[in-house]
Amino acid sequence: MEYFPPALEHLVEQFAKLPGIGMKSAQRLAFYVLSLSPEEAGTFAQAIVDAKSAIHCCPVCENLTDGDGPCPICRSPKRDRSLICVVADPKDVVAMERSREYQGLYHVLHGVISPMNHVGPDDLHIKSLVERVSAGGVSEVIMATNPDTEGEATAMYLSRLLKPFQVKVTRLAYGIPVGSHLEYADDATLMRALEGRREM
Repeated sequence: MEYFPPALEHLVEQFAKLPGIGMKSAQRLAFYVLSLSPEEAGTFAQAIVDAKSAIHCCPVCENLTDGDGPCPICRSPKRDRSLICVVADPKDVVAMERSREYQGLYHVLHGVISPMNHVGPDDLHIKSLVERVSAGGVSEVIMATNPDTEGEATAMYLSRLLKPFQVKVTRLAYGIPVGSHLEYADDATLMRALEGRREM
């Protein structure tokens, strides 16, 4: 990219580091930033700096928050404190909240066990989950990690870890998506759908 000024090349490289952004998308984003007025560019850069400095993990559930003390979900008196839904990432909390069906609390692991990526149990927020459950008052822990190899391994590891505390450990049901056709479902999805069937 010798035809780009070094500053622009550096900006493209930084955008290309973002997940899901290839070189062409990074170039488009860099050129968009250059088209901003100095005030708009300053506001954009300041938003990144402010978010990075203000946002931290909730001391209770490890979700992202910008306030002192527990996050709004943990503070809410309307939440069922006997339920904890375990998710891998903060964006999974957003997905669960979109359904408006779940009214319990959360615990964010910030990843899943993945030996291939050198991520072990000690790299995740598992200790704080065990402490929450061992403190009492929790009747059910819902494993809502992704239904892939790492998500399944993490859910199994946590269920064994929580067994001594006499809490009900459940897994999100999954199978055939609404609106899809059986002929397009793979064997593993069909097997899970059959295992998770319920009476009508």
